Amino acid sequence: MLKAWREIPPTAGLPLHLRDLLPVRRGDFATQAARFLGVSRAGLECSGTACLIVILSALRRLSPRSKVIVPAYTCPLVALAIAHCGLKTVLCDLAPNSFDLDKTALAALCDQDTLAVIPTHLAGRVADVAGAAQIAHACGALVVEDAAQAFGARIHGESIGLMGDAGFFSFAAGKGLSLYEGGLWVARDPALAHAIARVSDEIVPVDWRMEWMRSLELCGYAAFYRPSSLNYVYGIPLRRGLRTGNLEEAVGDVFDPELPLHKVGRWRQAVGLRALKRLPGFQAETASQAQRRITQLAALPGVQVVADAVPNAQGVWPSLMVLLPDVQTRDAAMAELWGAGLGVTRMFIHALHDYAYLRPWVEQGDYPHARDFADRSLTISNSPWLDDADFERILTVLRRCCG
Repeated sequence: MLKAWREIPPTAGLPLHLRDLLPVRRGDFATQAARFLGVSRAGLECSGTACLIVILSALRRLSPRSKVIVPAYTCPLVALAIAHCGLKTVLCDLAPNSFDLDKTALAALCDQDTLAVIPTHLAGRVADVAGAAQIAHACGALVVEDAAQAFGARIHGESIGLMGDAGFFSFAAGKGLSLYEGGLWVARDPALAHAIARVSDEIVPVDWRMEWMRSLELCGYAAFYRPSSLNYVYGIPLRRGLRTGNLEEAVGDVFDPELPLHKVGRWRQAVGLRALKRLPGFQAETASQAQRRITQLAALPGVQVVADAVPNAQGVWPSLMVLLPDVQTRDAAMAELWGAGLGVTRMFIHALHDYAYLRPWVEQGDYPHARDFADRSLTISNSPWLDDADFERILTVLRRCCG
């Protein structure tokens, strides 16, 4: 469908400029990111996963409880972070045709051993945190918002991440603003924020070898994150995984249980500070594009565009997440689109309990809505590089498969 040299990224990441890579300038990234969000305090870690680790480690010091409830369809790194902290992952099914937690199932799972509930703002869409918090707080548990894919999303004009008790964002490659890897945590209660910061100081070391590697990877991101070169670092490995049938590897769902923890260096923070100035304009551009394309997708027979779970929310739009009528239709569409360089992919291949490598840490059970969401969903890049002609090619395939 596309010229062989052109590859659309699967999400709308903010491209870096050459001037972003200039030598270190003064400024603290966490402080400026907190100002962008409109929150009083935030902490910078080496990844969104590291943020979750320091948050849960702080909560574990405050309570003897051991269970953490998560959506049965979410990133596998969440389960690995929970295991890293010596806690138990408890899966909660999704609401039908939604990424949001099923509130009836959540109420049945919450008990006196529940430490935290982690609703997920998936693909930039805003979850119903207030509903989850009402249930969690009734049993004495706290709410940690997984906003890894939703930096800049708001509800009633206020940043997500503080609707519960704490939250975290990711700055991994392709997630809007990127430090290649990086993450930001926030907490509503100043005492909890202080506890999280203290844990971070104690358990997160300086590791210059890892920081040098991440700095080199960030330079590579700046060089290759563009349609003319993404084929070499993203497209070729993707199509190799598709040819061999290794879908987990193709989509990037396989993670090392040994999760890195290290401080983020001054140079990467400086890159993020420069890029942060361009983020509001970039997010406004992608939001406008998303609204136009949602209308086109919603007109297709049998296609459901996944929306924010609550009214008055202003999510961000790294990609457009859609549900097709059944797994056969989804697979037929993916057979034409996944390897075509058009930025069409799947968020996660499985519900968490269906990953073989997670079985030491994830309980088995029946989570039909989560599995159904995994089976019927696909995502379409909302990158400005995906032009109207390319998007029309995607619509043509979906129309034919759903017709």
